[in-house]
This record gives sequence, structure tokens and C-alpha cells, in this order.
Amino acid sequence: MSLRVVFMGTPDFSVPTLVEIIGQGHEVVAVYSQPPRPAGRGMAERKSPVHETAERFGIPVFTPKSLKGADEQEAFASLDADVAVVVAYGLILPQAILDAPREGCLNLHASLLPRWRGAAPIHRAIMAGDAETGVMVMRMEAGLDTGPVAMAEKIAIAPDITTGDLHDKLARLGADLMVRALAAALRGSLDAVPQAEEGVTYASKIDKAEARIDWSKPATDVHNHIRGLSPFPGAWCEMTFGDKVERVKVLRSTLATGSGAPGAVLDEQLTIACGEGAVRLVEVQRAGGKPLRATDFLRGASVEAGALIG
Repeated sequence: MSLRVVFMGTPDFSVPTLVEIIGQGHEVVAVYSQPPRPAGRGMAERKSPVHETAERFGIPVFTPKSLKGADEQEAFASLDADVAVVVAYGLILPQAILDAPREGCLNLHASLLPRWRGAAPIHRAIMAGDAETGVMVMRMEAGLDTGPVAMAEKIAIAPDITTGDLHDKLARLGADLMVRALAAALRGSLDAVPQAEEGVTYASKIDKAEARIDWSKPATDVHNHIRGLSPFPGAWCEMTFGDKVERVKVLRSTLATGSGAPGAVLDEQLTIACGEGAVRLVEVQRAGGKPLRATDFLRGASVEAGALIG
């Protein structure tokens, strides 16, 4: 037996779940995704990763800008779905959409709810220095990530892991969790429990304005900031090369020993002093360049011990 599924998702994070649902033999009758958007140097319209994946499988794709209209809601209901699976879709689902599938709407969220409800749970967990996170399948309701939780998997956050690394791990873990949830729904045994009322935090969308590194903060905070914003938008600082000041992204770092004025270069390995302690830069990227390991970066850029970076 299988379920009639409407899949709703947009970015790379959603793709493994869509592929796994198809691989398990469920009938994906339609996919909803965000409309194509201008991207790249030519700013040509580009379909979302979910959109492109669905088309490769021959699944009809719908890209409404809103689901609030009666026509869109009627079209959704006409799909006669057993369940809707929602993974980082990006649109608010009105109550009429939530109520249409027989089993309701199941959302895959990349945090241990109620911690980090909202748009950027992976970034915020790392930036806060959390020791663990996970994925959860919840039954959706009108509130922002407030629905009862049906299944969960936890994962440790390694000391130097970046958002990009953790994103990929959680995407794979979440795909497996969602197909297990669908199997339970097919058996009629997908139970859900309300979220705790304590410990609620919100993962606000990442603003590029918060990406500049503040070397006056403790090294642990600086390190968490760097890895939490890697690879996008990328934490950055300013370095001086000759008489030119350039913005440099820092994509990977690790905690190091040493002390000095905040922003001081302490050695020939790009160890930088912070307000307390120090971090060593492991991977960096100059404007217009490609990401480089620090050793390769230093072959083409002179950053001497004693210099200050901003």
C-alpha cells in the first residue's frame, strides 16, 4: 500500500525527502514549490532544486505566489491527497490547505522543538553553541512551528562543524525520518504529542548585516559565529594587502591558544586574538576568489604576525 502525497518544498534541504518518498513507492501526485527566481550572474530565472527534481520524475509542479485564494485552495483540495509533506516550503499554509489532506500536513523541521522555531534553525543552533540538534516531524497547525511532534531524531553538533555540513546531515536524517512517519501514518499509528511550553526560542532569518566578525567577543562566540554563517552568507572581516583593504570571508575556524589585542594576528598560521582567547582561521575566501585553506591563502597573501584585522 502507498499514500497519495502532495510534496511542498523549495531548497536543497527538501530534495532528499522528496526522493526518499518517491523511492518508498508513495504516489506523489503534485509538488508545490516557490516560483522561479532570478539567480546567477545573468539573473536568469532559475527553478528551485525541488522544482527541478520533481520535473526529472515527471511530477506536476505548481508555483503559486500565495495559497490564500479560493481558486488555489480548491485546486489543492482536488488533488485528493492522503497527506501533504512540507519541508522548507516558504509559504504560510492557510487553514483550508491544512485541512484538505485526509491525514493533514506533516512538516519536517530541523531543530529540537520548541527550540529554534522559524526560518533559520540550523544557523541559530550553531551560532548559539548548542551541543545537539535534530529533526522532527510534526503535524502542522496555524502557529509558526507549534504543532504536536510525531517523531524525532537527535544529532550531536561537533565542535567545528559548519551550517553547511550540518545542513547536509540533517537533510539525510530528515528524509529517513519522514518516510518512517509516512509508514506509521499508513498503519494508522502516527501519534503526536504537544510541544513543551518551556524552552521556546525563535530562529530569525539570517540578515547579512550580522555577518561581520566582532573580534572583541570571546573566541567561542567568534568561532560559533563563523561556522554558523558558513557557507552562506559567510562571516567576514577586513584585511589589508599592501595599500588595499579587502573584505575576506572566513568559512572555517577552530579554537586556538593565544592572547592579544582583539583582531591581532598572533602567528604565521592565521591565529587571531579575540576578546578572550583566540581562533585559527582554517578556510577563507577573498572577494571574487574561491575558498582556500589558510595555508594556500597565505602563499598568495601576506598577513604578518602583529597585523590587525578588522
